[in-house]
Amino acid sequence: MAGEERNIKLSIKDLKKVFNTRNGELIALNGINLDIYDNEFICVVGPSGCGKSTLLNIIAGLSKPSSGNVYCDGKEVHGTGTERGVVFQQYALFPWLTVQQNVEFGLRLQNKQKSEIKKIADYYIDMVELSHFRDHYPKELSGGMKQRVAIARAYANNPEVLLMDEPFGALDAQTRTQLQSELLDTWQKEQKTCFFITHDVEEAIILATKVIIMSARPGRIKEIVDVNIPYPRTQETRLTKEFLDIKNHVWSQVYKEYLEIRK
Repeated sequence: MAGEERNIKLSIKDLKKVFNTRNGELIALNGINLDIYDNEFICVVGPSGCGKSTLLNIIAGLSKPSSGNVYCDGKEVHGTGTERGVVFQQYALFPWLTVQQNVEFGLRLQNKQKSEIKKIADYYIDMVELSHFRDHYPKELSGGMKQRVAIARAYANNPEVLLMDEPFGALDAQTRTQLQSELLDTWQKEQKTCFFITHDVEEAIILATKVIIMSARPGRIKEIVDVNIPYPRTQETRLTKEFLDIKNHVWSQVYKEYLEIRK
């Protein structure tokens, strides 16, 4: 709504990350400044090695910045926290736990009542359409099913921000497309702030309210592209002129950065 005040959910200030290597210092990120608002779906694209995953790991509290700060709801991030949920490409499920037990895992750490834990887990297992597989182990699931479990587990913990590092990167095209649609449905229902890393420009545009284009190393924010395409978005959305225009622009900017690496 016009004039409506939006809350800044994540704020990144003057972020820099330097790695010490055998060949000296490697600057992975330099001068990252970004505000992300409530319920935004942010996708980050850029050439390999531009620091996308490094940035996500710092926001998640899994890595410390060399300088600069990250704030979530105005509080500085120091380590991991339940207000930030993470979904990785490699699923990160516990192989000795069933679907039900994997989704319940974080809830049990919160010392909730058993009945409440089951109610919450059941809701999210149903939401990702795995109710008939709740007693299966990860080895009995397809890649797409495993990622649904990981997403359900992240949502069950009720984080303020969902951080996703190429969660569909290892899946076949059909499963990937299906999970994109399901993730959008879930995001619209749950109204979480999402920070999503991908190499796939089409995936970024079909999902995002904004696409962040990062430069070649050292990683900087090259451009922020507003994706003013109304939701719900479908596969037909990919064929519209508006979608194709944004895709061509984003891809051309990413490719320019790829060429910088090749120099």
